[in-house]
Amino acid sequence: MKAAQKGDAVRYRQLLEELRPWLKRYFGTRLPPAMVDDAVQDTLFALHAKRNSYDATRPFGPWLVAIARYKWIDRLRALRKSAAQPVGEDLAVEDHGAAVQSATTLEKLLSELKPAQAEVIRLVKMHGFSIEEASARTGQSASLVKVNIHRGITRMMIAAQKQMQADG
Repeated sequence: MKAAQKGDAVRYRQLLEELRPWLKRYFGTRLPPAMVDDAVQDTLFALHAKRNSYDATRPFGPWLVAIARYKWIDRLRALRKSAAQPVGEDLAVEDHGAAVQSATTLEKLLSELKPAQAEVIRLVKMHGFSIEEASARTGQSASLVKVNIHRGITRMMIAAQKQMQADG
């Protein structure tokens, strides 16, 4: 940035290109994916517009983070405003009835299991945890996690078959 303030266009362009990956990671953890590139661009524009305000005797990082933070806050405000706008009556909405019914049925079946079985099924099968991660979270041994998953799924299948027979 010091070189940019002295008119070194090549080093300034290099600085901006080196900042781009860091800004993508910064905004990538804070904003929806569709907003990341725009936030990066806004920050680079703001950095360019404010480059003369940078004090070369102070560290560059905190100055950059302050600009990025303000741009992040601007994006959050824009999100809040856009979320509050009314939705038109002509908006086509997909029917989610089957998905809701499936989720409800799954939760009912899980509620009929022993709590330890339901917990590890949720962790491993629904949330993608490994057996070891589920073991660490629940305090169950890895082999007990596997047994509880197997027994729980078996009980769920039997209960689902009974329900289907009862429904005719």
